[in-house]
Amino acid sequence: MQVKMLRERVARDPLVLGQIIGDVVDPFTKSVNLKVVYGDKEVSNGTRLRQSMVINQPRVTIEGRDSRTLYSLVMINPDAPSPTNPTHREYLHWLVTDIPETVDASYGNEIVQYESPWTPTGIHRIVFVLFKQQIQQTVYAPGWRQNFYTRDFAAYYNLGSPVAAVYFNCHRESGCGGRRFSGLC
Repeated sequence: MQVKMLRERVARDPLVLGQIIGDVVDPFTKSVNLKVVYGDKEVSNGTRLRQSMVINQPRVTIEGRDSRTLYSLVMINPDAPSPTNPTHREYLHWLVTDIPETVDASYGNEIVQYESPWTPTGIHRIVFVLFKQQIQQTVYAPGWRQNFYTRDFAAYYNLGSPVAAVYFNCHRESGCGGRRFSGLC
């Protein structure tokens, strides 16, 4: 009975339904509360945001009590340049390391400056993945933003599995369409 309940819960997990688990990260157990806010809009899995709402860097906070605990945050687009032909998968929009648990990402070390998502066609998933750092270490910016791989990044810097992730669906100001959400303007 417990196995069946676990399977049902996993099948309804928005990260599984949105194919974040699989396309971007392997299955993991969430152990930290990650909060991402654009203006006054908090991101929850599957939230729909237009490009104009995500021009400015979001406020990202990690709930906790120990300012000595540090995290790395990766923001990527697995659907670049288009959901039907993601040849730039994963496009890196932002990379911040050494974020203390008790404050927001602006207190971290910005390795790759925030670049707002641009969705020329379709609806793109924009994913925030959070890793708990075992140690404070030097992280180097990749030479390019396209074809960044979150799994490779985590392995190279010994970050282990993610501790939290959240995504939103980003689309153009006018029109709609794209893979999964065709006709839902």
